[in-house]
Amino acid sequence: MDDLWFTILKRSLYIGIGGCLGANARYWLGGWVTERLGDTFPYGTFVANITGSFVLGLFITLITERYIVSNPNLRLLIAIGFVGSYTTFSTFEYETFALAESGSYFRALLNAGLSLIAGFVAVWLGARLARFV
Repeated sequence: MDDLWFTILKRSLYIGIGGCLGANARYWLGGWVTERLGDTFPYGTFVANITGSFVLGLFITLITERYIVSNPNLRLLIAIGFVGSYTTFSTFEYETFALAESGSYFRALLNAGLSLIAGFVAVWLGARLARFV
């Protein structure tokens, strides 16, 4: 039982360190991009989403196809911690890509379409609720 708790704590530490770094990277990048391009469009979020998607695709492919890495802590630190807090959009993109690459084109399109529509509706509902209370 002690080994289980130690493993859970160790994994949480890797995720937490990566998450702290990713959240800060997103904050500073977002501010830097907004200073340069303005705030008439969410450029900072857009840049974070696209660069995070790129980093996740690059990292996962490298550690699973090119340089097989057996240490799961690296995935916890980079993919789940850093990129996960930098942008969850990258996870959505990678999972949609994986569906398409496996031949599940309908599921990939369904995931993309439903995520876009449901996400927009959820944001709208949350904003409406916040304005109501």
